[in-house]
Amino acid sequence: MSERPGLAVVGAGPAGLAATIAAASRGVRVTLLDAAPEAGGQFYRQPASGLDARRPHALHHQWRTWKRLRDGLRAYVEAGAVRHLTEHHVWFVERLDGGFVVHALCGAGEEPVEVCADAVLLATGGYEKVLPFPGWTLPGVVTAGGAQAMLKGSLAVSGRTAVVAGTGPLLLPVATGLAAAGVRVAALVESADPKTCARYSRALAAQPDKVAEGAWYAAQLLRHGVRTLARHTVVEAHGAERLEAVTVAALDADGRVRAGTHRRIACDTLAVGHGMLPHTDLAEALGCSLDGMAVHVDDEQRTGVTGVWAAGEATGIGGATLSLAEGHIAGRSIAARLHGTAPDPRAWAAAARSRTRLRAFFAALDAICAPPAHWTEQITDDTVVCRCEEVAAGTVREAVRALGAGDVRTVKLLTRAGMGWCQGRVCAPAVAGLAGCELTPSRRPFALPVPLGVLAREPETPPNEREPS
Repeated sequence: MSERPGLAVVGAGPAGLAATIAAASRGVRVTLLDAAPEAGGQFYRQPASGLDARRPHALHHQWRTWKRLRDGLRAYVEAGAVRHLTEHHVWFVERLDGGFVVHALCGAGEEPVEVCADAVLLATGGYEKVLPFPGWTLPGVVTAGGAQAMLKGSLAVSGRTAVVAGTGPLLLPVATGLAAAGVRVAALVESADPKTCARYSRALAAQPDKVAEGAWYAAQLLRHGVRTLARHTVVEAHGAERLEAVTVAALDADGRVRAGTHRRIACDTLAVGHGMLPHTDLAEALGCSLDGMAVHVDDEQRTGVTGVWAAGEATGIGGATLSLAEGHIAGRSIAARLHGTAPDPRAWAAAARSRTRLRAFFAALDAICAPPAHWTEQITDDTVVCRCEEVAAGTVREAVRALGAGDVRTVKLLTRAGMGWCQGRVCAPAVAGLAGCELTPSRRPFALPVPLGVLAREPETPPNEREPS
């Protein structure tokens, strides 16, 4: 058995792949765990092999980068330097005897797996922020990322006529991807005001590649005849058994719906998104500190917990290029420290410069693409907010108004909003908005629902004899 130091990487998206390759190339034994059947994460999601896609690159930017990552991972797996565990759902990382034990459930059978490591990199990505509105639970209403995942992973679409709505850069690839797949995109409805970009021109201009990418998407929208409605929002989705149309309206300078601007657009698909939030459950359970909703890291991507690094969307939403830079820095830092040497920041100076510029760029985008200030005013009392527990907006408002709830946790205790299967990941932003409080992380002991039999199970082998990474 090799005595090289071991690293467990959780997440095989851009950050996890970059870190795995950087660490493995410097003599670190790596175990890469991911819930998906193939590496790549959401950004590099590939069609299922059985579909025999002839042009999978048509759905992707940065295809050459993906091929380099894919081929690099494959080479290190074949050389025995990396072990890639697919369909492994990590639910907890335990600090034990100076190292770590990564606990996962394998496949649909939920077989428990334990991996020991000297260090851990959390590249857990992010998830979509969902803001409800009347009719959002109708079949045919999907998240923007969900529509993209369906198209990339299964080459399928949920209808023939779509509206893409919300705010944020994700709407552009979703709208162009659907249009290229033959869907008639009736409108792209963006709540942000393009004039706001002028306030952040310096940060935006510092990333000409990103600006050019946005221009390319805009050209594709024009080519496919997609109408763009800026400073508009979806007010309601309509339909009996499934989605039939949406009503959109213009927003004023304060983010309120302008009277007399409502228009109805026929469609059978609504792909809606309002940005993303970092996945921080594993980091919080380990005791890592947060900056707002993201994991706090230093210049080496180290968290405040010795032996734990984090990279990618978990440390702040910033796209694939930023995730690659952070993963590369983390991998090189981990390799040096596991080998007992002090890292030389000059070795990743280019990645660090890219990281700085991209963080500034996406901070500007976050400000430009913030959801409308008064979006909760469009939520009627009978609109379901928590789908798991079927809690309506009126119930949340009553808990605030009559019972004095002033935070998400208190609303949860009084109404059950957030107690369901997703544990508030979907409804927490809506609950916070309705309660008029700040959205804060909800610390959970486990990142996933775990069968009681797994929790009650005694380890089959002592910690020092468990499977190493």
